[in-house]
Amino acid sequence: MHQKKAVVIGAGMGGLATAIRLRASGWTVCVIEQADAPGGKARALASAAGPIDTGPTVLTLPQHADALFRLCGTRLEDEVTLHPLPRLARHFWPDGTQLDLFADIEASAAAIEAFSSRKEAEAFRRFNTLSRNLYEAFEAPMMCSANPSLAEVARISLKRPALWPALAPGMTLERLLRRYFSDPRLVQLFARYATYVGGRPSHTPGVLALVWQAEAAGVWAVEEGIHGLAAALTRVAIAAGITFRFSTQATRILRQNNRVTGVELKDGRALRCDACVFNGDPQALNTPLLGQIEQKILPDKSKHKASLSAWVWAFAATPAGPELAHHNVFFTATPKAEFDPIGKGRMPDEPTLYICAQDRELGRDPPETERFEIIMNGPADYKPSQNEDEECKKRTFQTLQSFGLTFSPLPDKTALTTPGQLAQRFPGSLGAIYGTSPEGMMAPFKRPRARTLLKGLYLAGGGAHPGAGVPMALLSGQHAATALEEDLTSGSLSMPADTHGGISMASPRTERVPSQSSAS
Repeated sequence: MHQKKAVVIGAGMGGLATAIRLRASGWTVCVIEQADAPGGKARALASAAGPIDTGPTVLTLPQHADALFRLCGTRLEDEVTLHPLPRLARHFWPDGTQLDLFADIEASAAAIEAFSSRKEAEAFRRFNTLSRNLYEAFEAPMMCSANPSLAEVARISLKRPALWPALAPGMTLERLLRRYFSDPRLVQLFARYATYVGGRPSHTPGVLALVWQAEAAGVWAVEEGIHGLAAALTRVAIAAGITFRFSTQATRILRQNNRVTGVELKDGRALRCDACVFNGDPQALNTPLLGQIEQKILPDKSKHKASLSAWVWAFAATPAGPELAHHNVFFTATPKAEFDPIGKGRMPDEPTLYICAQDRELGRDPPETERFEIIMNGPADYKPSQNEDEECKKRTFQTLQSFGLTFSPLPDKTALTTPGQLAQRFPGSLGAIYGTSPEGMMAPFKRPRARTLLKGLYLAGGGAHPGAGVPMALLSGQHAATALEEDLTSGSLSMPADTHGGISMASPRTERVPSQSSAS
């Protein structure tokens, strides 16, 4: 029988998920990664205190990761050290107020009542119910479906009138929240979840109130870092027989008669395959990145504007000031001073800042020198200026100093990743870190799906359906593997007769798995 052979381009979360699922279905799989380690946007920078995440910081919906480890004969908790965080996040405002939220809804309601009022606590309970209903209604037909259908979503929506307020035409997340909360700080807090998928609250549809539920179900810190989760998936994948080629660049997807036949590497070698999964930003396929554009690869409907980008600091320092949790958000007093400039392609005048204190809430006292990741949202189309680094440093650390939070020493520009650097590191992304923008009612249906217009070429990763974030990227890998297997079963992905040569593979026991990655 012909041995089914697949090449996965990119060892990000989506690529790893696809590779493991294909291997479990009997495929011979080779993963090509241009960086020297797996993870994609789940990268890490080295520091005197240890590696620091520069992408995703915590794990939600861990069942999706656990499913992959179980396919390899092990469990998530046996491969990485998980810490359920005692709080979802700690939130700070310039007026000196502070609010912790928890996975226990009643604990969060009690905290909101003490923070604001009983009325606002009741508003939170109603909002949480709406968010949970939205999540339950759309998890199967949208996130867990490889091909979400607008007609199916409409059918479900018509049967559940309680969801209609969030689905009304023109209803943004910010407008929806104003119907629930009178306290502008709570509107600002829950509107922030739009940025978790790369959108502005005043432009993101109200249905994305369901994003709150992913975090409300619990948040876990991975002691090894999210980049360590990628390394663990790679380790078990190698044990399962998957071959990885790090520091290896794919330069062309080979094709014949409108179907994939192999992948050409920078050194001129060709890896023959029956199918290829591209775990990069889908728009890169519309460029000469992987060979001359001989035909359309993505459907026209997949053309959409980019999501938000960010300036990301990753550094080690000794903090002083307010007590930090693992997850922290320092809000601006004027949301428009953040999002209006971003909408015009500029750095925010008054940023809201997210801080991951990577060594906090791990069941022990943090070390004197701790690891921090700080994210300031920005536009993907930001035009770099000569003083970009210094301006970002000023807006970041002067803002935090106004809250009484300082760091010693302050990081230099080598600790900063800019939107321009993200665009260079992830071709086709334009600097966006969440794929296509979620703004607009039809945005979820415009995101590229697993299948492309080229037979045998599939997509996985945060730029493909169902979207950004570790759980969604892992789901995209499931969608890609499922689509591939369905096409093989239906005969639309016909297998050629076995030939000599095939995929050239190094021994999985001799390939090194380092700690940084640049595939998406």
